[in-house]
Amino acid sequence: MALLSLEKVVGGYGGAPILNGVDIAIERSDIGVIVGPNGAGKSTTLKAIFGLLKVTGGAILFEGEEIANSLPDKLVPRGLSFVPQEKNVFTSLSVEENLEMGAFTRRDDFRPTRDWVYSMFPVLAEKRRQAAGELSGGQRQMVAMGRALMSQPKLLMLDEPSAGLSPRYVIEIFEQIVKVNAEGVGILMVEQNARQALAFATRGFVLAGGQNRFTGTGPELIADPEVAKSFLGG
Repeated sequence: MALLSLEKVVGGYGGAPILNGVDIAIERSDIGVIVGPNGAGKSTTLKAIFGLLKVTGGAILFEGEEIANSLPDKLVPRGLSFVPQEKNVFTSLSVEENLEMGAFTRRDDFRPTRDWVYSMFPVLAEKRRQAAGELSGGQRQMVAMGRALMSQPKLLMLDEPSAGLSPRYVIEIFEQIVKVNAEGVGILMVEQNARQALAFATRGFVLAGGQNRFTGTGPELIADPEVAKSFLGG
């Protein structure tokens, strides 16, 4: 049984659906990467999973249980976390305060998790007292990921984690994602740096027009001539 399974999911913001039958399956050991052209439904897929838009058809199963149209505050305690592309940190709060905000659903001692996050992102430990808004773009992305990990998710969803980052930070963020996955957290991410992300993806999904065009491992998709030509720039 997959950790997360989308079966012919249809949904959108009203009117014509943006998703027209998306199929995705992710295990906890997976790094899943969704790629495709603008308007393909990539970010919409993550929002549908996290209850941020209405699903009108198909099924979304998490650990075998239907979660379609569940609210985010019900999904986080079940083991889902989502990092949006924009406005994903509290700029006026310190790094440590941001992390503590990520533990709002917990009633136990979250300090060991906070220490684990600092071990995953050492730069955050160095800057724990600094306001998140004063950090570089790459460091703010680490804060956002760290805050999402504070709820101890089984699946971490990331929307364009490398957007707007320098090449150095793109590499660093991708390395951190691989490390987080190695610690037992499943990953499902939308990414504009498609070729780089698919290189380390265990599962890749190419969307177009709100539907799966291609599905396979990341290396398989990179090696597919049609995928390379149509979606990876040759």
